[in-house]
Amino acid sequence: MKTNAGRFFEDYTLGQVIDHAVPRTVKMGERALYHMLYPARHALYSSDQFAQTCGLPFSPLDDMIAFHIVFGKTVPDVSLNAVANLGYAGGRWKMPVWPGDTLRARSEVIGLKQNSNGKTGVVYVRTTGLNQHDEEVLEYVRWVMVRKGDVDALAPETVVPEMPKVVAPSALVIPKGLDFTNYDFTLAGEPHRWGDYEIGEQIDHVDGVTVEEAEHMMATRLWQNTAKVHFDTSARPDGSRLIYGGHVISMARALSFNGLANAQMVVGLNGGAHANPCLSGDTIRAWSEVLDKAETRAPGVGALRLRLVATKGGDPFKLRGDDGKYLPDVLLDLDYWALVPL
Repeated sequence: MKTNAGRFFEDYTLGQVIDHAVPRTVKMGERALYHMLYPARHALYSSDQFAQTCGLPFSPLDDMIAFHIVFGKTVPDVSLNAVANLGYAGGRWKMPVWPGDTLRARSEVIGLKQNSNGKTGVVYVRTTGLNQHDEEVLEYVRWVMVRKGDVDALAPETVVPEMPKVVAPSALVIPKGLDFTNYDFTLAGEPHRWGDYEIGEQIDHVDGVTVEEAEHMMATRLWQNTAKVHFDTSARPDGSRLIYGGHVISMARALSFNGLANAQMVVGLNGGAHANPCLSGDTIRAWSEVLDKAETRAPGVGALRLRLVATKGGDPFKLRGDDGKYLPDVLLDLDYWALVPL
C-alpha cells in the first residue's frame, strides 16, 4: 500500500521522534498572502525601514507565518485523523524567520492518554521548527485528540506530561540586535508604550471579521495543513468544515492591532485552547487582558504577557460561565508574550 492513511492513536509510542516532510522555502510571497488573508499591519512586519530603525537588518516574516508552516508540517503525522486540536503550552520563538529560509519540523511524543470511550485518545507532542542551518526557530507543545483505527487495540500506559503554566521572562529569546530606543510611535500607529499598560487591564479590540469558506481553505492550504476536518465535509457528523484553529489565532492577533499596535513581536506561547469550533459565517472579534509585564535585556524593549480571546459574539471580557466552562461564543483563549517599546 503506497498511500498514507495517517497515524491513529494506537500507532504512537512514548518517546517516538518523527521527522516531518516536506521542507519549505519561504519568501516575500508568503507575507503578501498572509497580509491578504488577515488584517495584519504591525509595522515591524510591514516595513524594512521600520525594522532597521529597530536594529534588525530588514523586516522578518510574521511570527505566525513560522508557526503555521511548522504546524502544517506536523499534520500528516500527528493530526491527520484528529477529532480536534486541544491546546498549546511552552512555546518559544527562538529566532526570526527571514525570506529565503527553509523550514522543516520534528516532533517527539511526550504523552499519551486513551479516552474513556475507548475510541479516541490524546497525543502530546513537542514540536521543533528548524531552518536550513539546523537552527531552532520555534518550539512548542501541543495536544490533540486522535481517533483509534482499531478500537480493540490495547490502551497504552497513561503519561500526561507536566507542562509549565508560563514561559519565564528570562527564558524569552530576544532577536539579535533588537533595539526600540529609536522606536517611531507615529509610524507604528499608536502612542502606547510598555509603561502605559497595567496588569489586569482589558482591551476591547472593537473590530470584527466574518470568516468565509473559501478564505479559510485557502489559508489552510497555504500552510499545507491536510487535516480532513478542514476540507472534507464527510469528516464531521454535521457535514461542516471546521475552521483551522490557527486561522482564528492569526485573525485575532491581527484584530488586536487596535489597542496593541506596539505589541510587535510574539516571542512566547504560554498556553492556549480552542474553546469552541469556528465555522464559516462566524464573525470573529477579539479582546485582550494584560496578565503580566517584564523588562528584557534588550535596549528599550519590554515584554507584555497577554491573554488574547477570540469570540463569535457576546459581551467582551466574559470568558466562562458559572459552571467554569468556556462560554459557547468563545473560540480561542491564548496566553502569549509580546515585545513592546519601553
